[in-house]
Amino acid sequence: MKVAQHTTYHKENITLTLTEMDIPEIKSHQVLVKVVSAGVNPVDNMISRGEVKMIVPYKLPQTAGNEVVGFVEKIGSNVKTFHVGDRVFARLPLNSIGAFAEFVAVDASALAKVPEYLTDIEAAAIPLTALTIMQSLALMDAKAGKTIFISGGTGGVGGMAIPIAKAKGLTVITNGDGVNEERVLALGADRFIDYKKEDYTNLLKEVDYVLDTLGGEETEKQMSIMKKGGHLVSLRAMPNGDFAKRMHLPKWKQFLFGLAGRKFDKMASQYGVHYHFIFVESNGEQLQEVADIFSERMIKPSIDTVYPFEQVNEALDKVANGRSKGKTVLTF
Repeated sequence: MKVAQHTTYHKENITLTLTEMDIPEIKSHQVLVKVVSAGVNPVDNMISRGEVKMIVPYKLPQTAGNEVVGFVEKIGSNVKTFHVGDRVFARLPLNSIGAFAEFVAVDASALAKVPEYLTDIEAAAIPLTALTIMQSLALMDAKAGKTIFISGGTGGVGGMAIPIAKAKGLTVITNGDGVNEERVLALGADRFIDYKKEDYTNLLKEVDYVLDTLGGEETEKQMSIMKKGGHLVSLRAMPNGDFAKRMHLPKWKQFLFGLAGRKFDKMASQYGVHYHFIFVESNGEQLQEVADIFSERMIKPSIDTVYPFEQVNEALDKVANGRSKGKTVLTF
């Protein structure tokens, strides 16, 4: 089978090598998936540049790709939840990625069934981002009836976060460019703030939860609008000691991440809030919940560009350097 592999860590080079490998053998808890599409994400380039080595130290060469859609070809002896022919999708487990291949062996616990109304390409836009939202809300211990501010909610993350947060019973406030207001309100947002006209820090206070998609100086600004005891989950700031413990990293890495994230822990303490950083993990149960929410609301993710598998490096370059209006997807 054809695969695209990381063969070296290089800060300036995100190019993968196309090569041939044997179709993988599955273990008793796995299924063999024939890949039909795969999402292309910033994390794919971060892995090539060696930026996640401290979290997941992949041994090279490593077949790339984190997000997969395909059909079940074969099931392991202990798998009861899936059958040959099922259309499935997943954010692959951190220790066994490999979506950029014609076949992939996947832990059954990472998989969910694709909603029928979605195309294979649309389905490839969902697992990684949607699970990021689900796991962020779980970290916040988000409760129905409370309020969440999703910063920069006009992009791909907001397109997932807003309907999921609404389905969980939250009041959703977001901000972004005013040209997107109508579309974002249609996703279910209760309030939209045009950042070109208004500063959310002057308008909001006593917010229960924040999903920080911006990082930088915005992280502290978002802490300033929160209720004491509130929870902020950042997708863009810095990992901290709590993150390292949650990921079961070795003690020395917990110490280093504790130092790296101290600034944000201190900042959170000053505002009386809780700071969390997230690196999304596989979870088929959560993904199935997302699939059910999406089926009920018939949500369609935004797709930017679709590339054939052979143009995987053009797709990675697009994600690294192109201005994107939605997901970049590979088809097989």
